[in-house]
Amino acid sequence: MRTRSYIKTLWLVILIQCLVWPVFAQDASIKEAEVAYTKEDYATAIQLYEGLLKNNGESAAIYYNLGNAYYKNGQIAPAILNYERALLLQPGDKDIRFNLQMAKGRAVDKIEPIGHFFLTDWFNAIRDLASADTWGTVGIICFLLFIICLVVFFFSKIRRFKQLGFYAALVLLLIVVFSNIFGFSQKNELENRQEAIVFAASTTVKSSPDVSGTDLVVLHEGTKVAVKSTLGEWSEVELEDGNVGWMPSKDIEKI
Repeated sequence: MRTRSYIKTLWLVILIQCLVWPVFAQDASIKEAEVAYTKEDYATAIQLYEGLLKNNGESAAIYYNLGNAYYKNGQIAPAILNYERALLLQPGDKDIRFNLQMAKGRAVDKIEPIGHFFLTDWFNAIRDLASADTWGTVGIICFLLFIICLVVFFFSKIRRFKQLGFYAALVLLLIVVFSNIFGFSQKNELENRQEAIVFAASTTVKSSPDVSGTDLVVLHEGTKVAVKSTLGEWSEVELEDGNVGWMPSKDIEKI
């Protein structure tokens, strides 16, 4: 009996270590990266943050810190790329948006974005207040409150409570619907990433997917483009001003 109990305890300890050790290892790597960043050893900090992303998956905080390290190291294109990736995961984070704008300010190309229909801008502005997970949580909570309001409406004998339950249920239902719409839109942005950052020091956008195509414009590192399609080693891209052309796929990195 004692032997069996000892074995069970041993297996329990091993299981706990297997579950807890990765967390401790990740925390240790984060602290090591933070120390390197504080000491202005940005190359080491970049290496550690890249390793964390490779081993533990995507994280808005790690992308943000990695972007900061690249920015301090004078590497604008990787800085913008990682700020953009962080913003996809946490679109409502003001610090990420501020640092992204700072990094874009150091990019060579200053392309004026084309205007959008005002309702589209409103929709995107509201959607980007929160992440897909947050919108999902809001939707679930409001749906539960919607059910409670329906119960109050159908079973309350007090007229004022019935009216309150009815109108509150309507408002909550609208919030549930729009929360799901915003959440699905955010999820689509994450899963279908069509935007990219130019990594080449300079690259020429062509009129066709061929080196003999007409030169349209020269882009520099840090410029954001939307990838519309690919053909062999070429990508069809759309600039923020609406112009479309072809450039080598090796010169860009998808967000």
